[in-house]
Amino acid sequence: MTGYKIRKVQNEDIPGLKEVLDSSELFPSEYLEDMISDYFTNQETTDIWFTYIHNNRPVALGYCAPEKLTNGTYNLYAIAVRKELQGQGIGQKMMDYIEKLLAENGKRVLIVETSSTDHYSLTRKFYNKLGYRQEAVIKDFWNDGEDKVIFWKKLGYAVNQ
Repeated sequence: MTGYKIRKVQNEDIPGLKEVLDSSELFPSEYLEDMISDYFTNQETTDIWFTYIHNNRPVALGYCAPEKLTNGTYNLYAIAVRKELQGQGIGQKMMDYIEKLLAENGKRVLIVETSSTDHYSLTRKFYNKLGYRQEAVIKDFWNDGEDKVIFWKKLGYAVNQ
């Protein structure tokens, strides 16, 4: 896709990001404002909210934050692409962006979590394709019969490159 950029979320992106969430059905869009409020009000936040802008509108959303009590480990809590644009490489570009941003800032590891259900089989394949290794499965985490699948990737970055 031409004419795009990935950048950190700005307040004026919220309506478009809600449309992304409604389209992708990642989580209810009415949760977004509470989830992101600290990001806009706390200058010390280490959370990262980022978006893919195409034709001057947000078409994807990503959110990650540091894992407490770790040294340089982040967890990607959300990544969503508008339904009609899925499968066009936007998710991969979003992952490349956040991996590079974290690595350039001295972060070591990125964790991603998803569900074991068939509905998320393409999500699990996506992370495998990007070099993430399945590290753990927590049985019945989300619900009876729905496990949490945890993927891990070591972020590689040489400071002098």
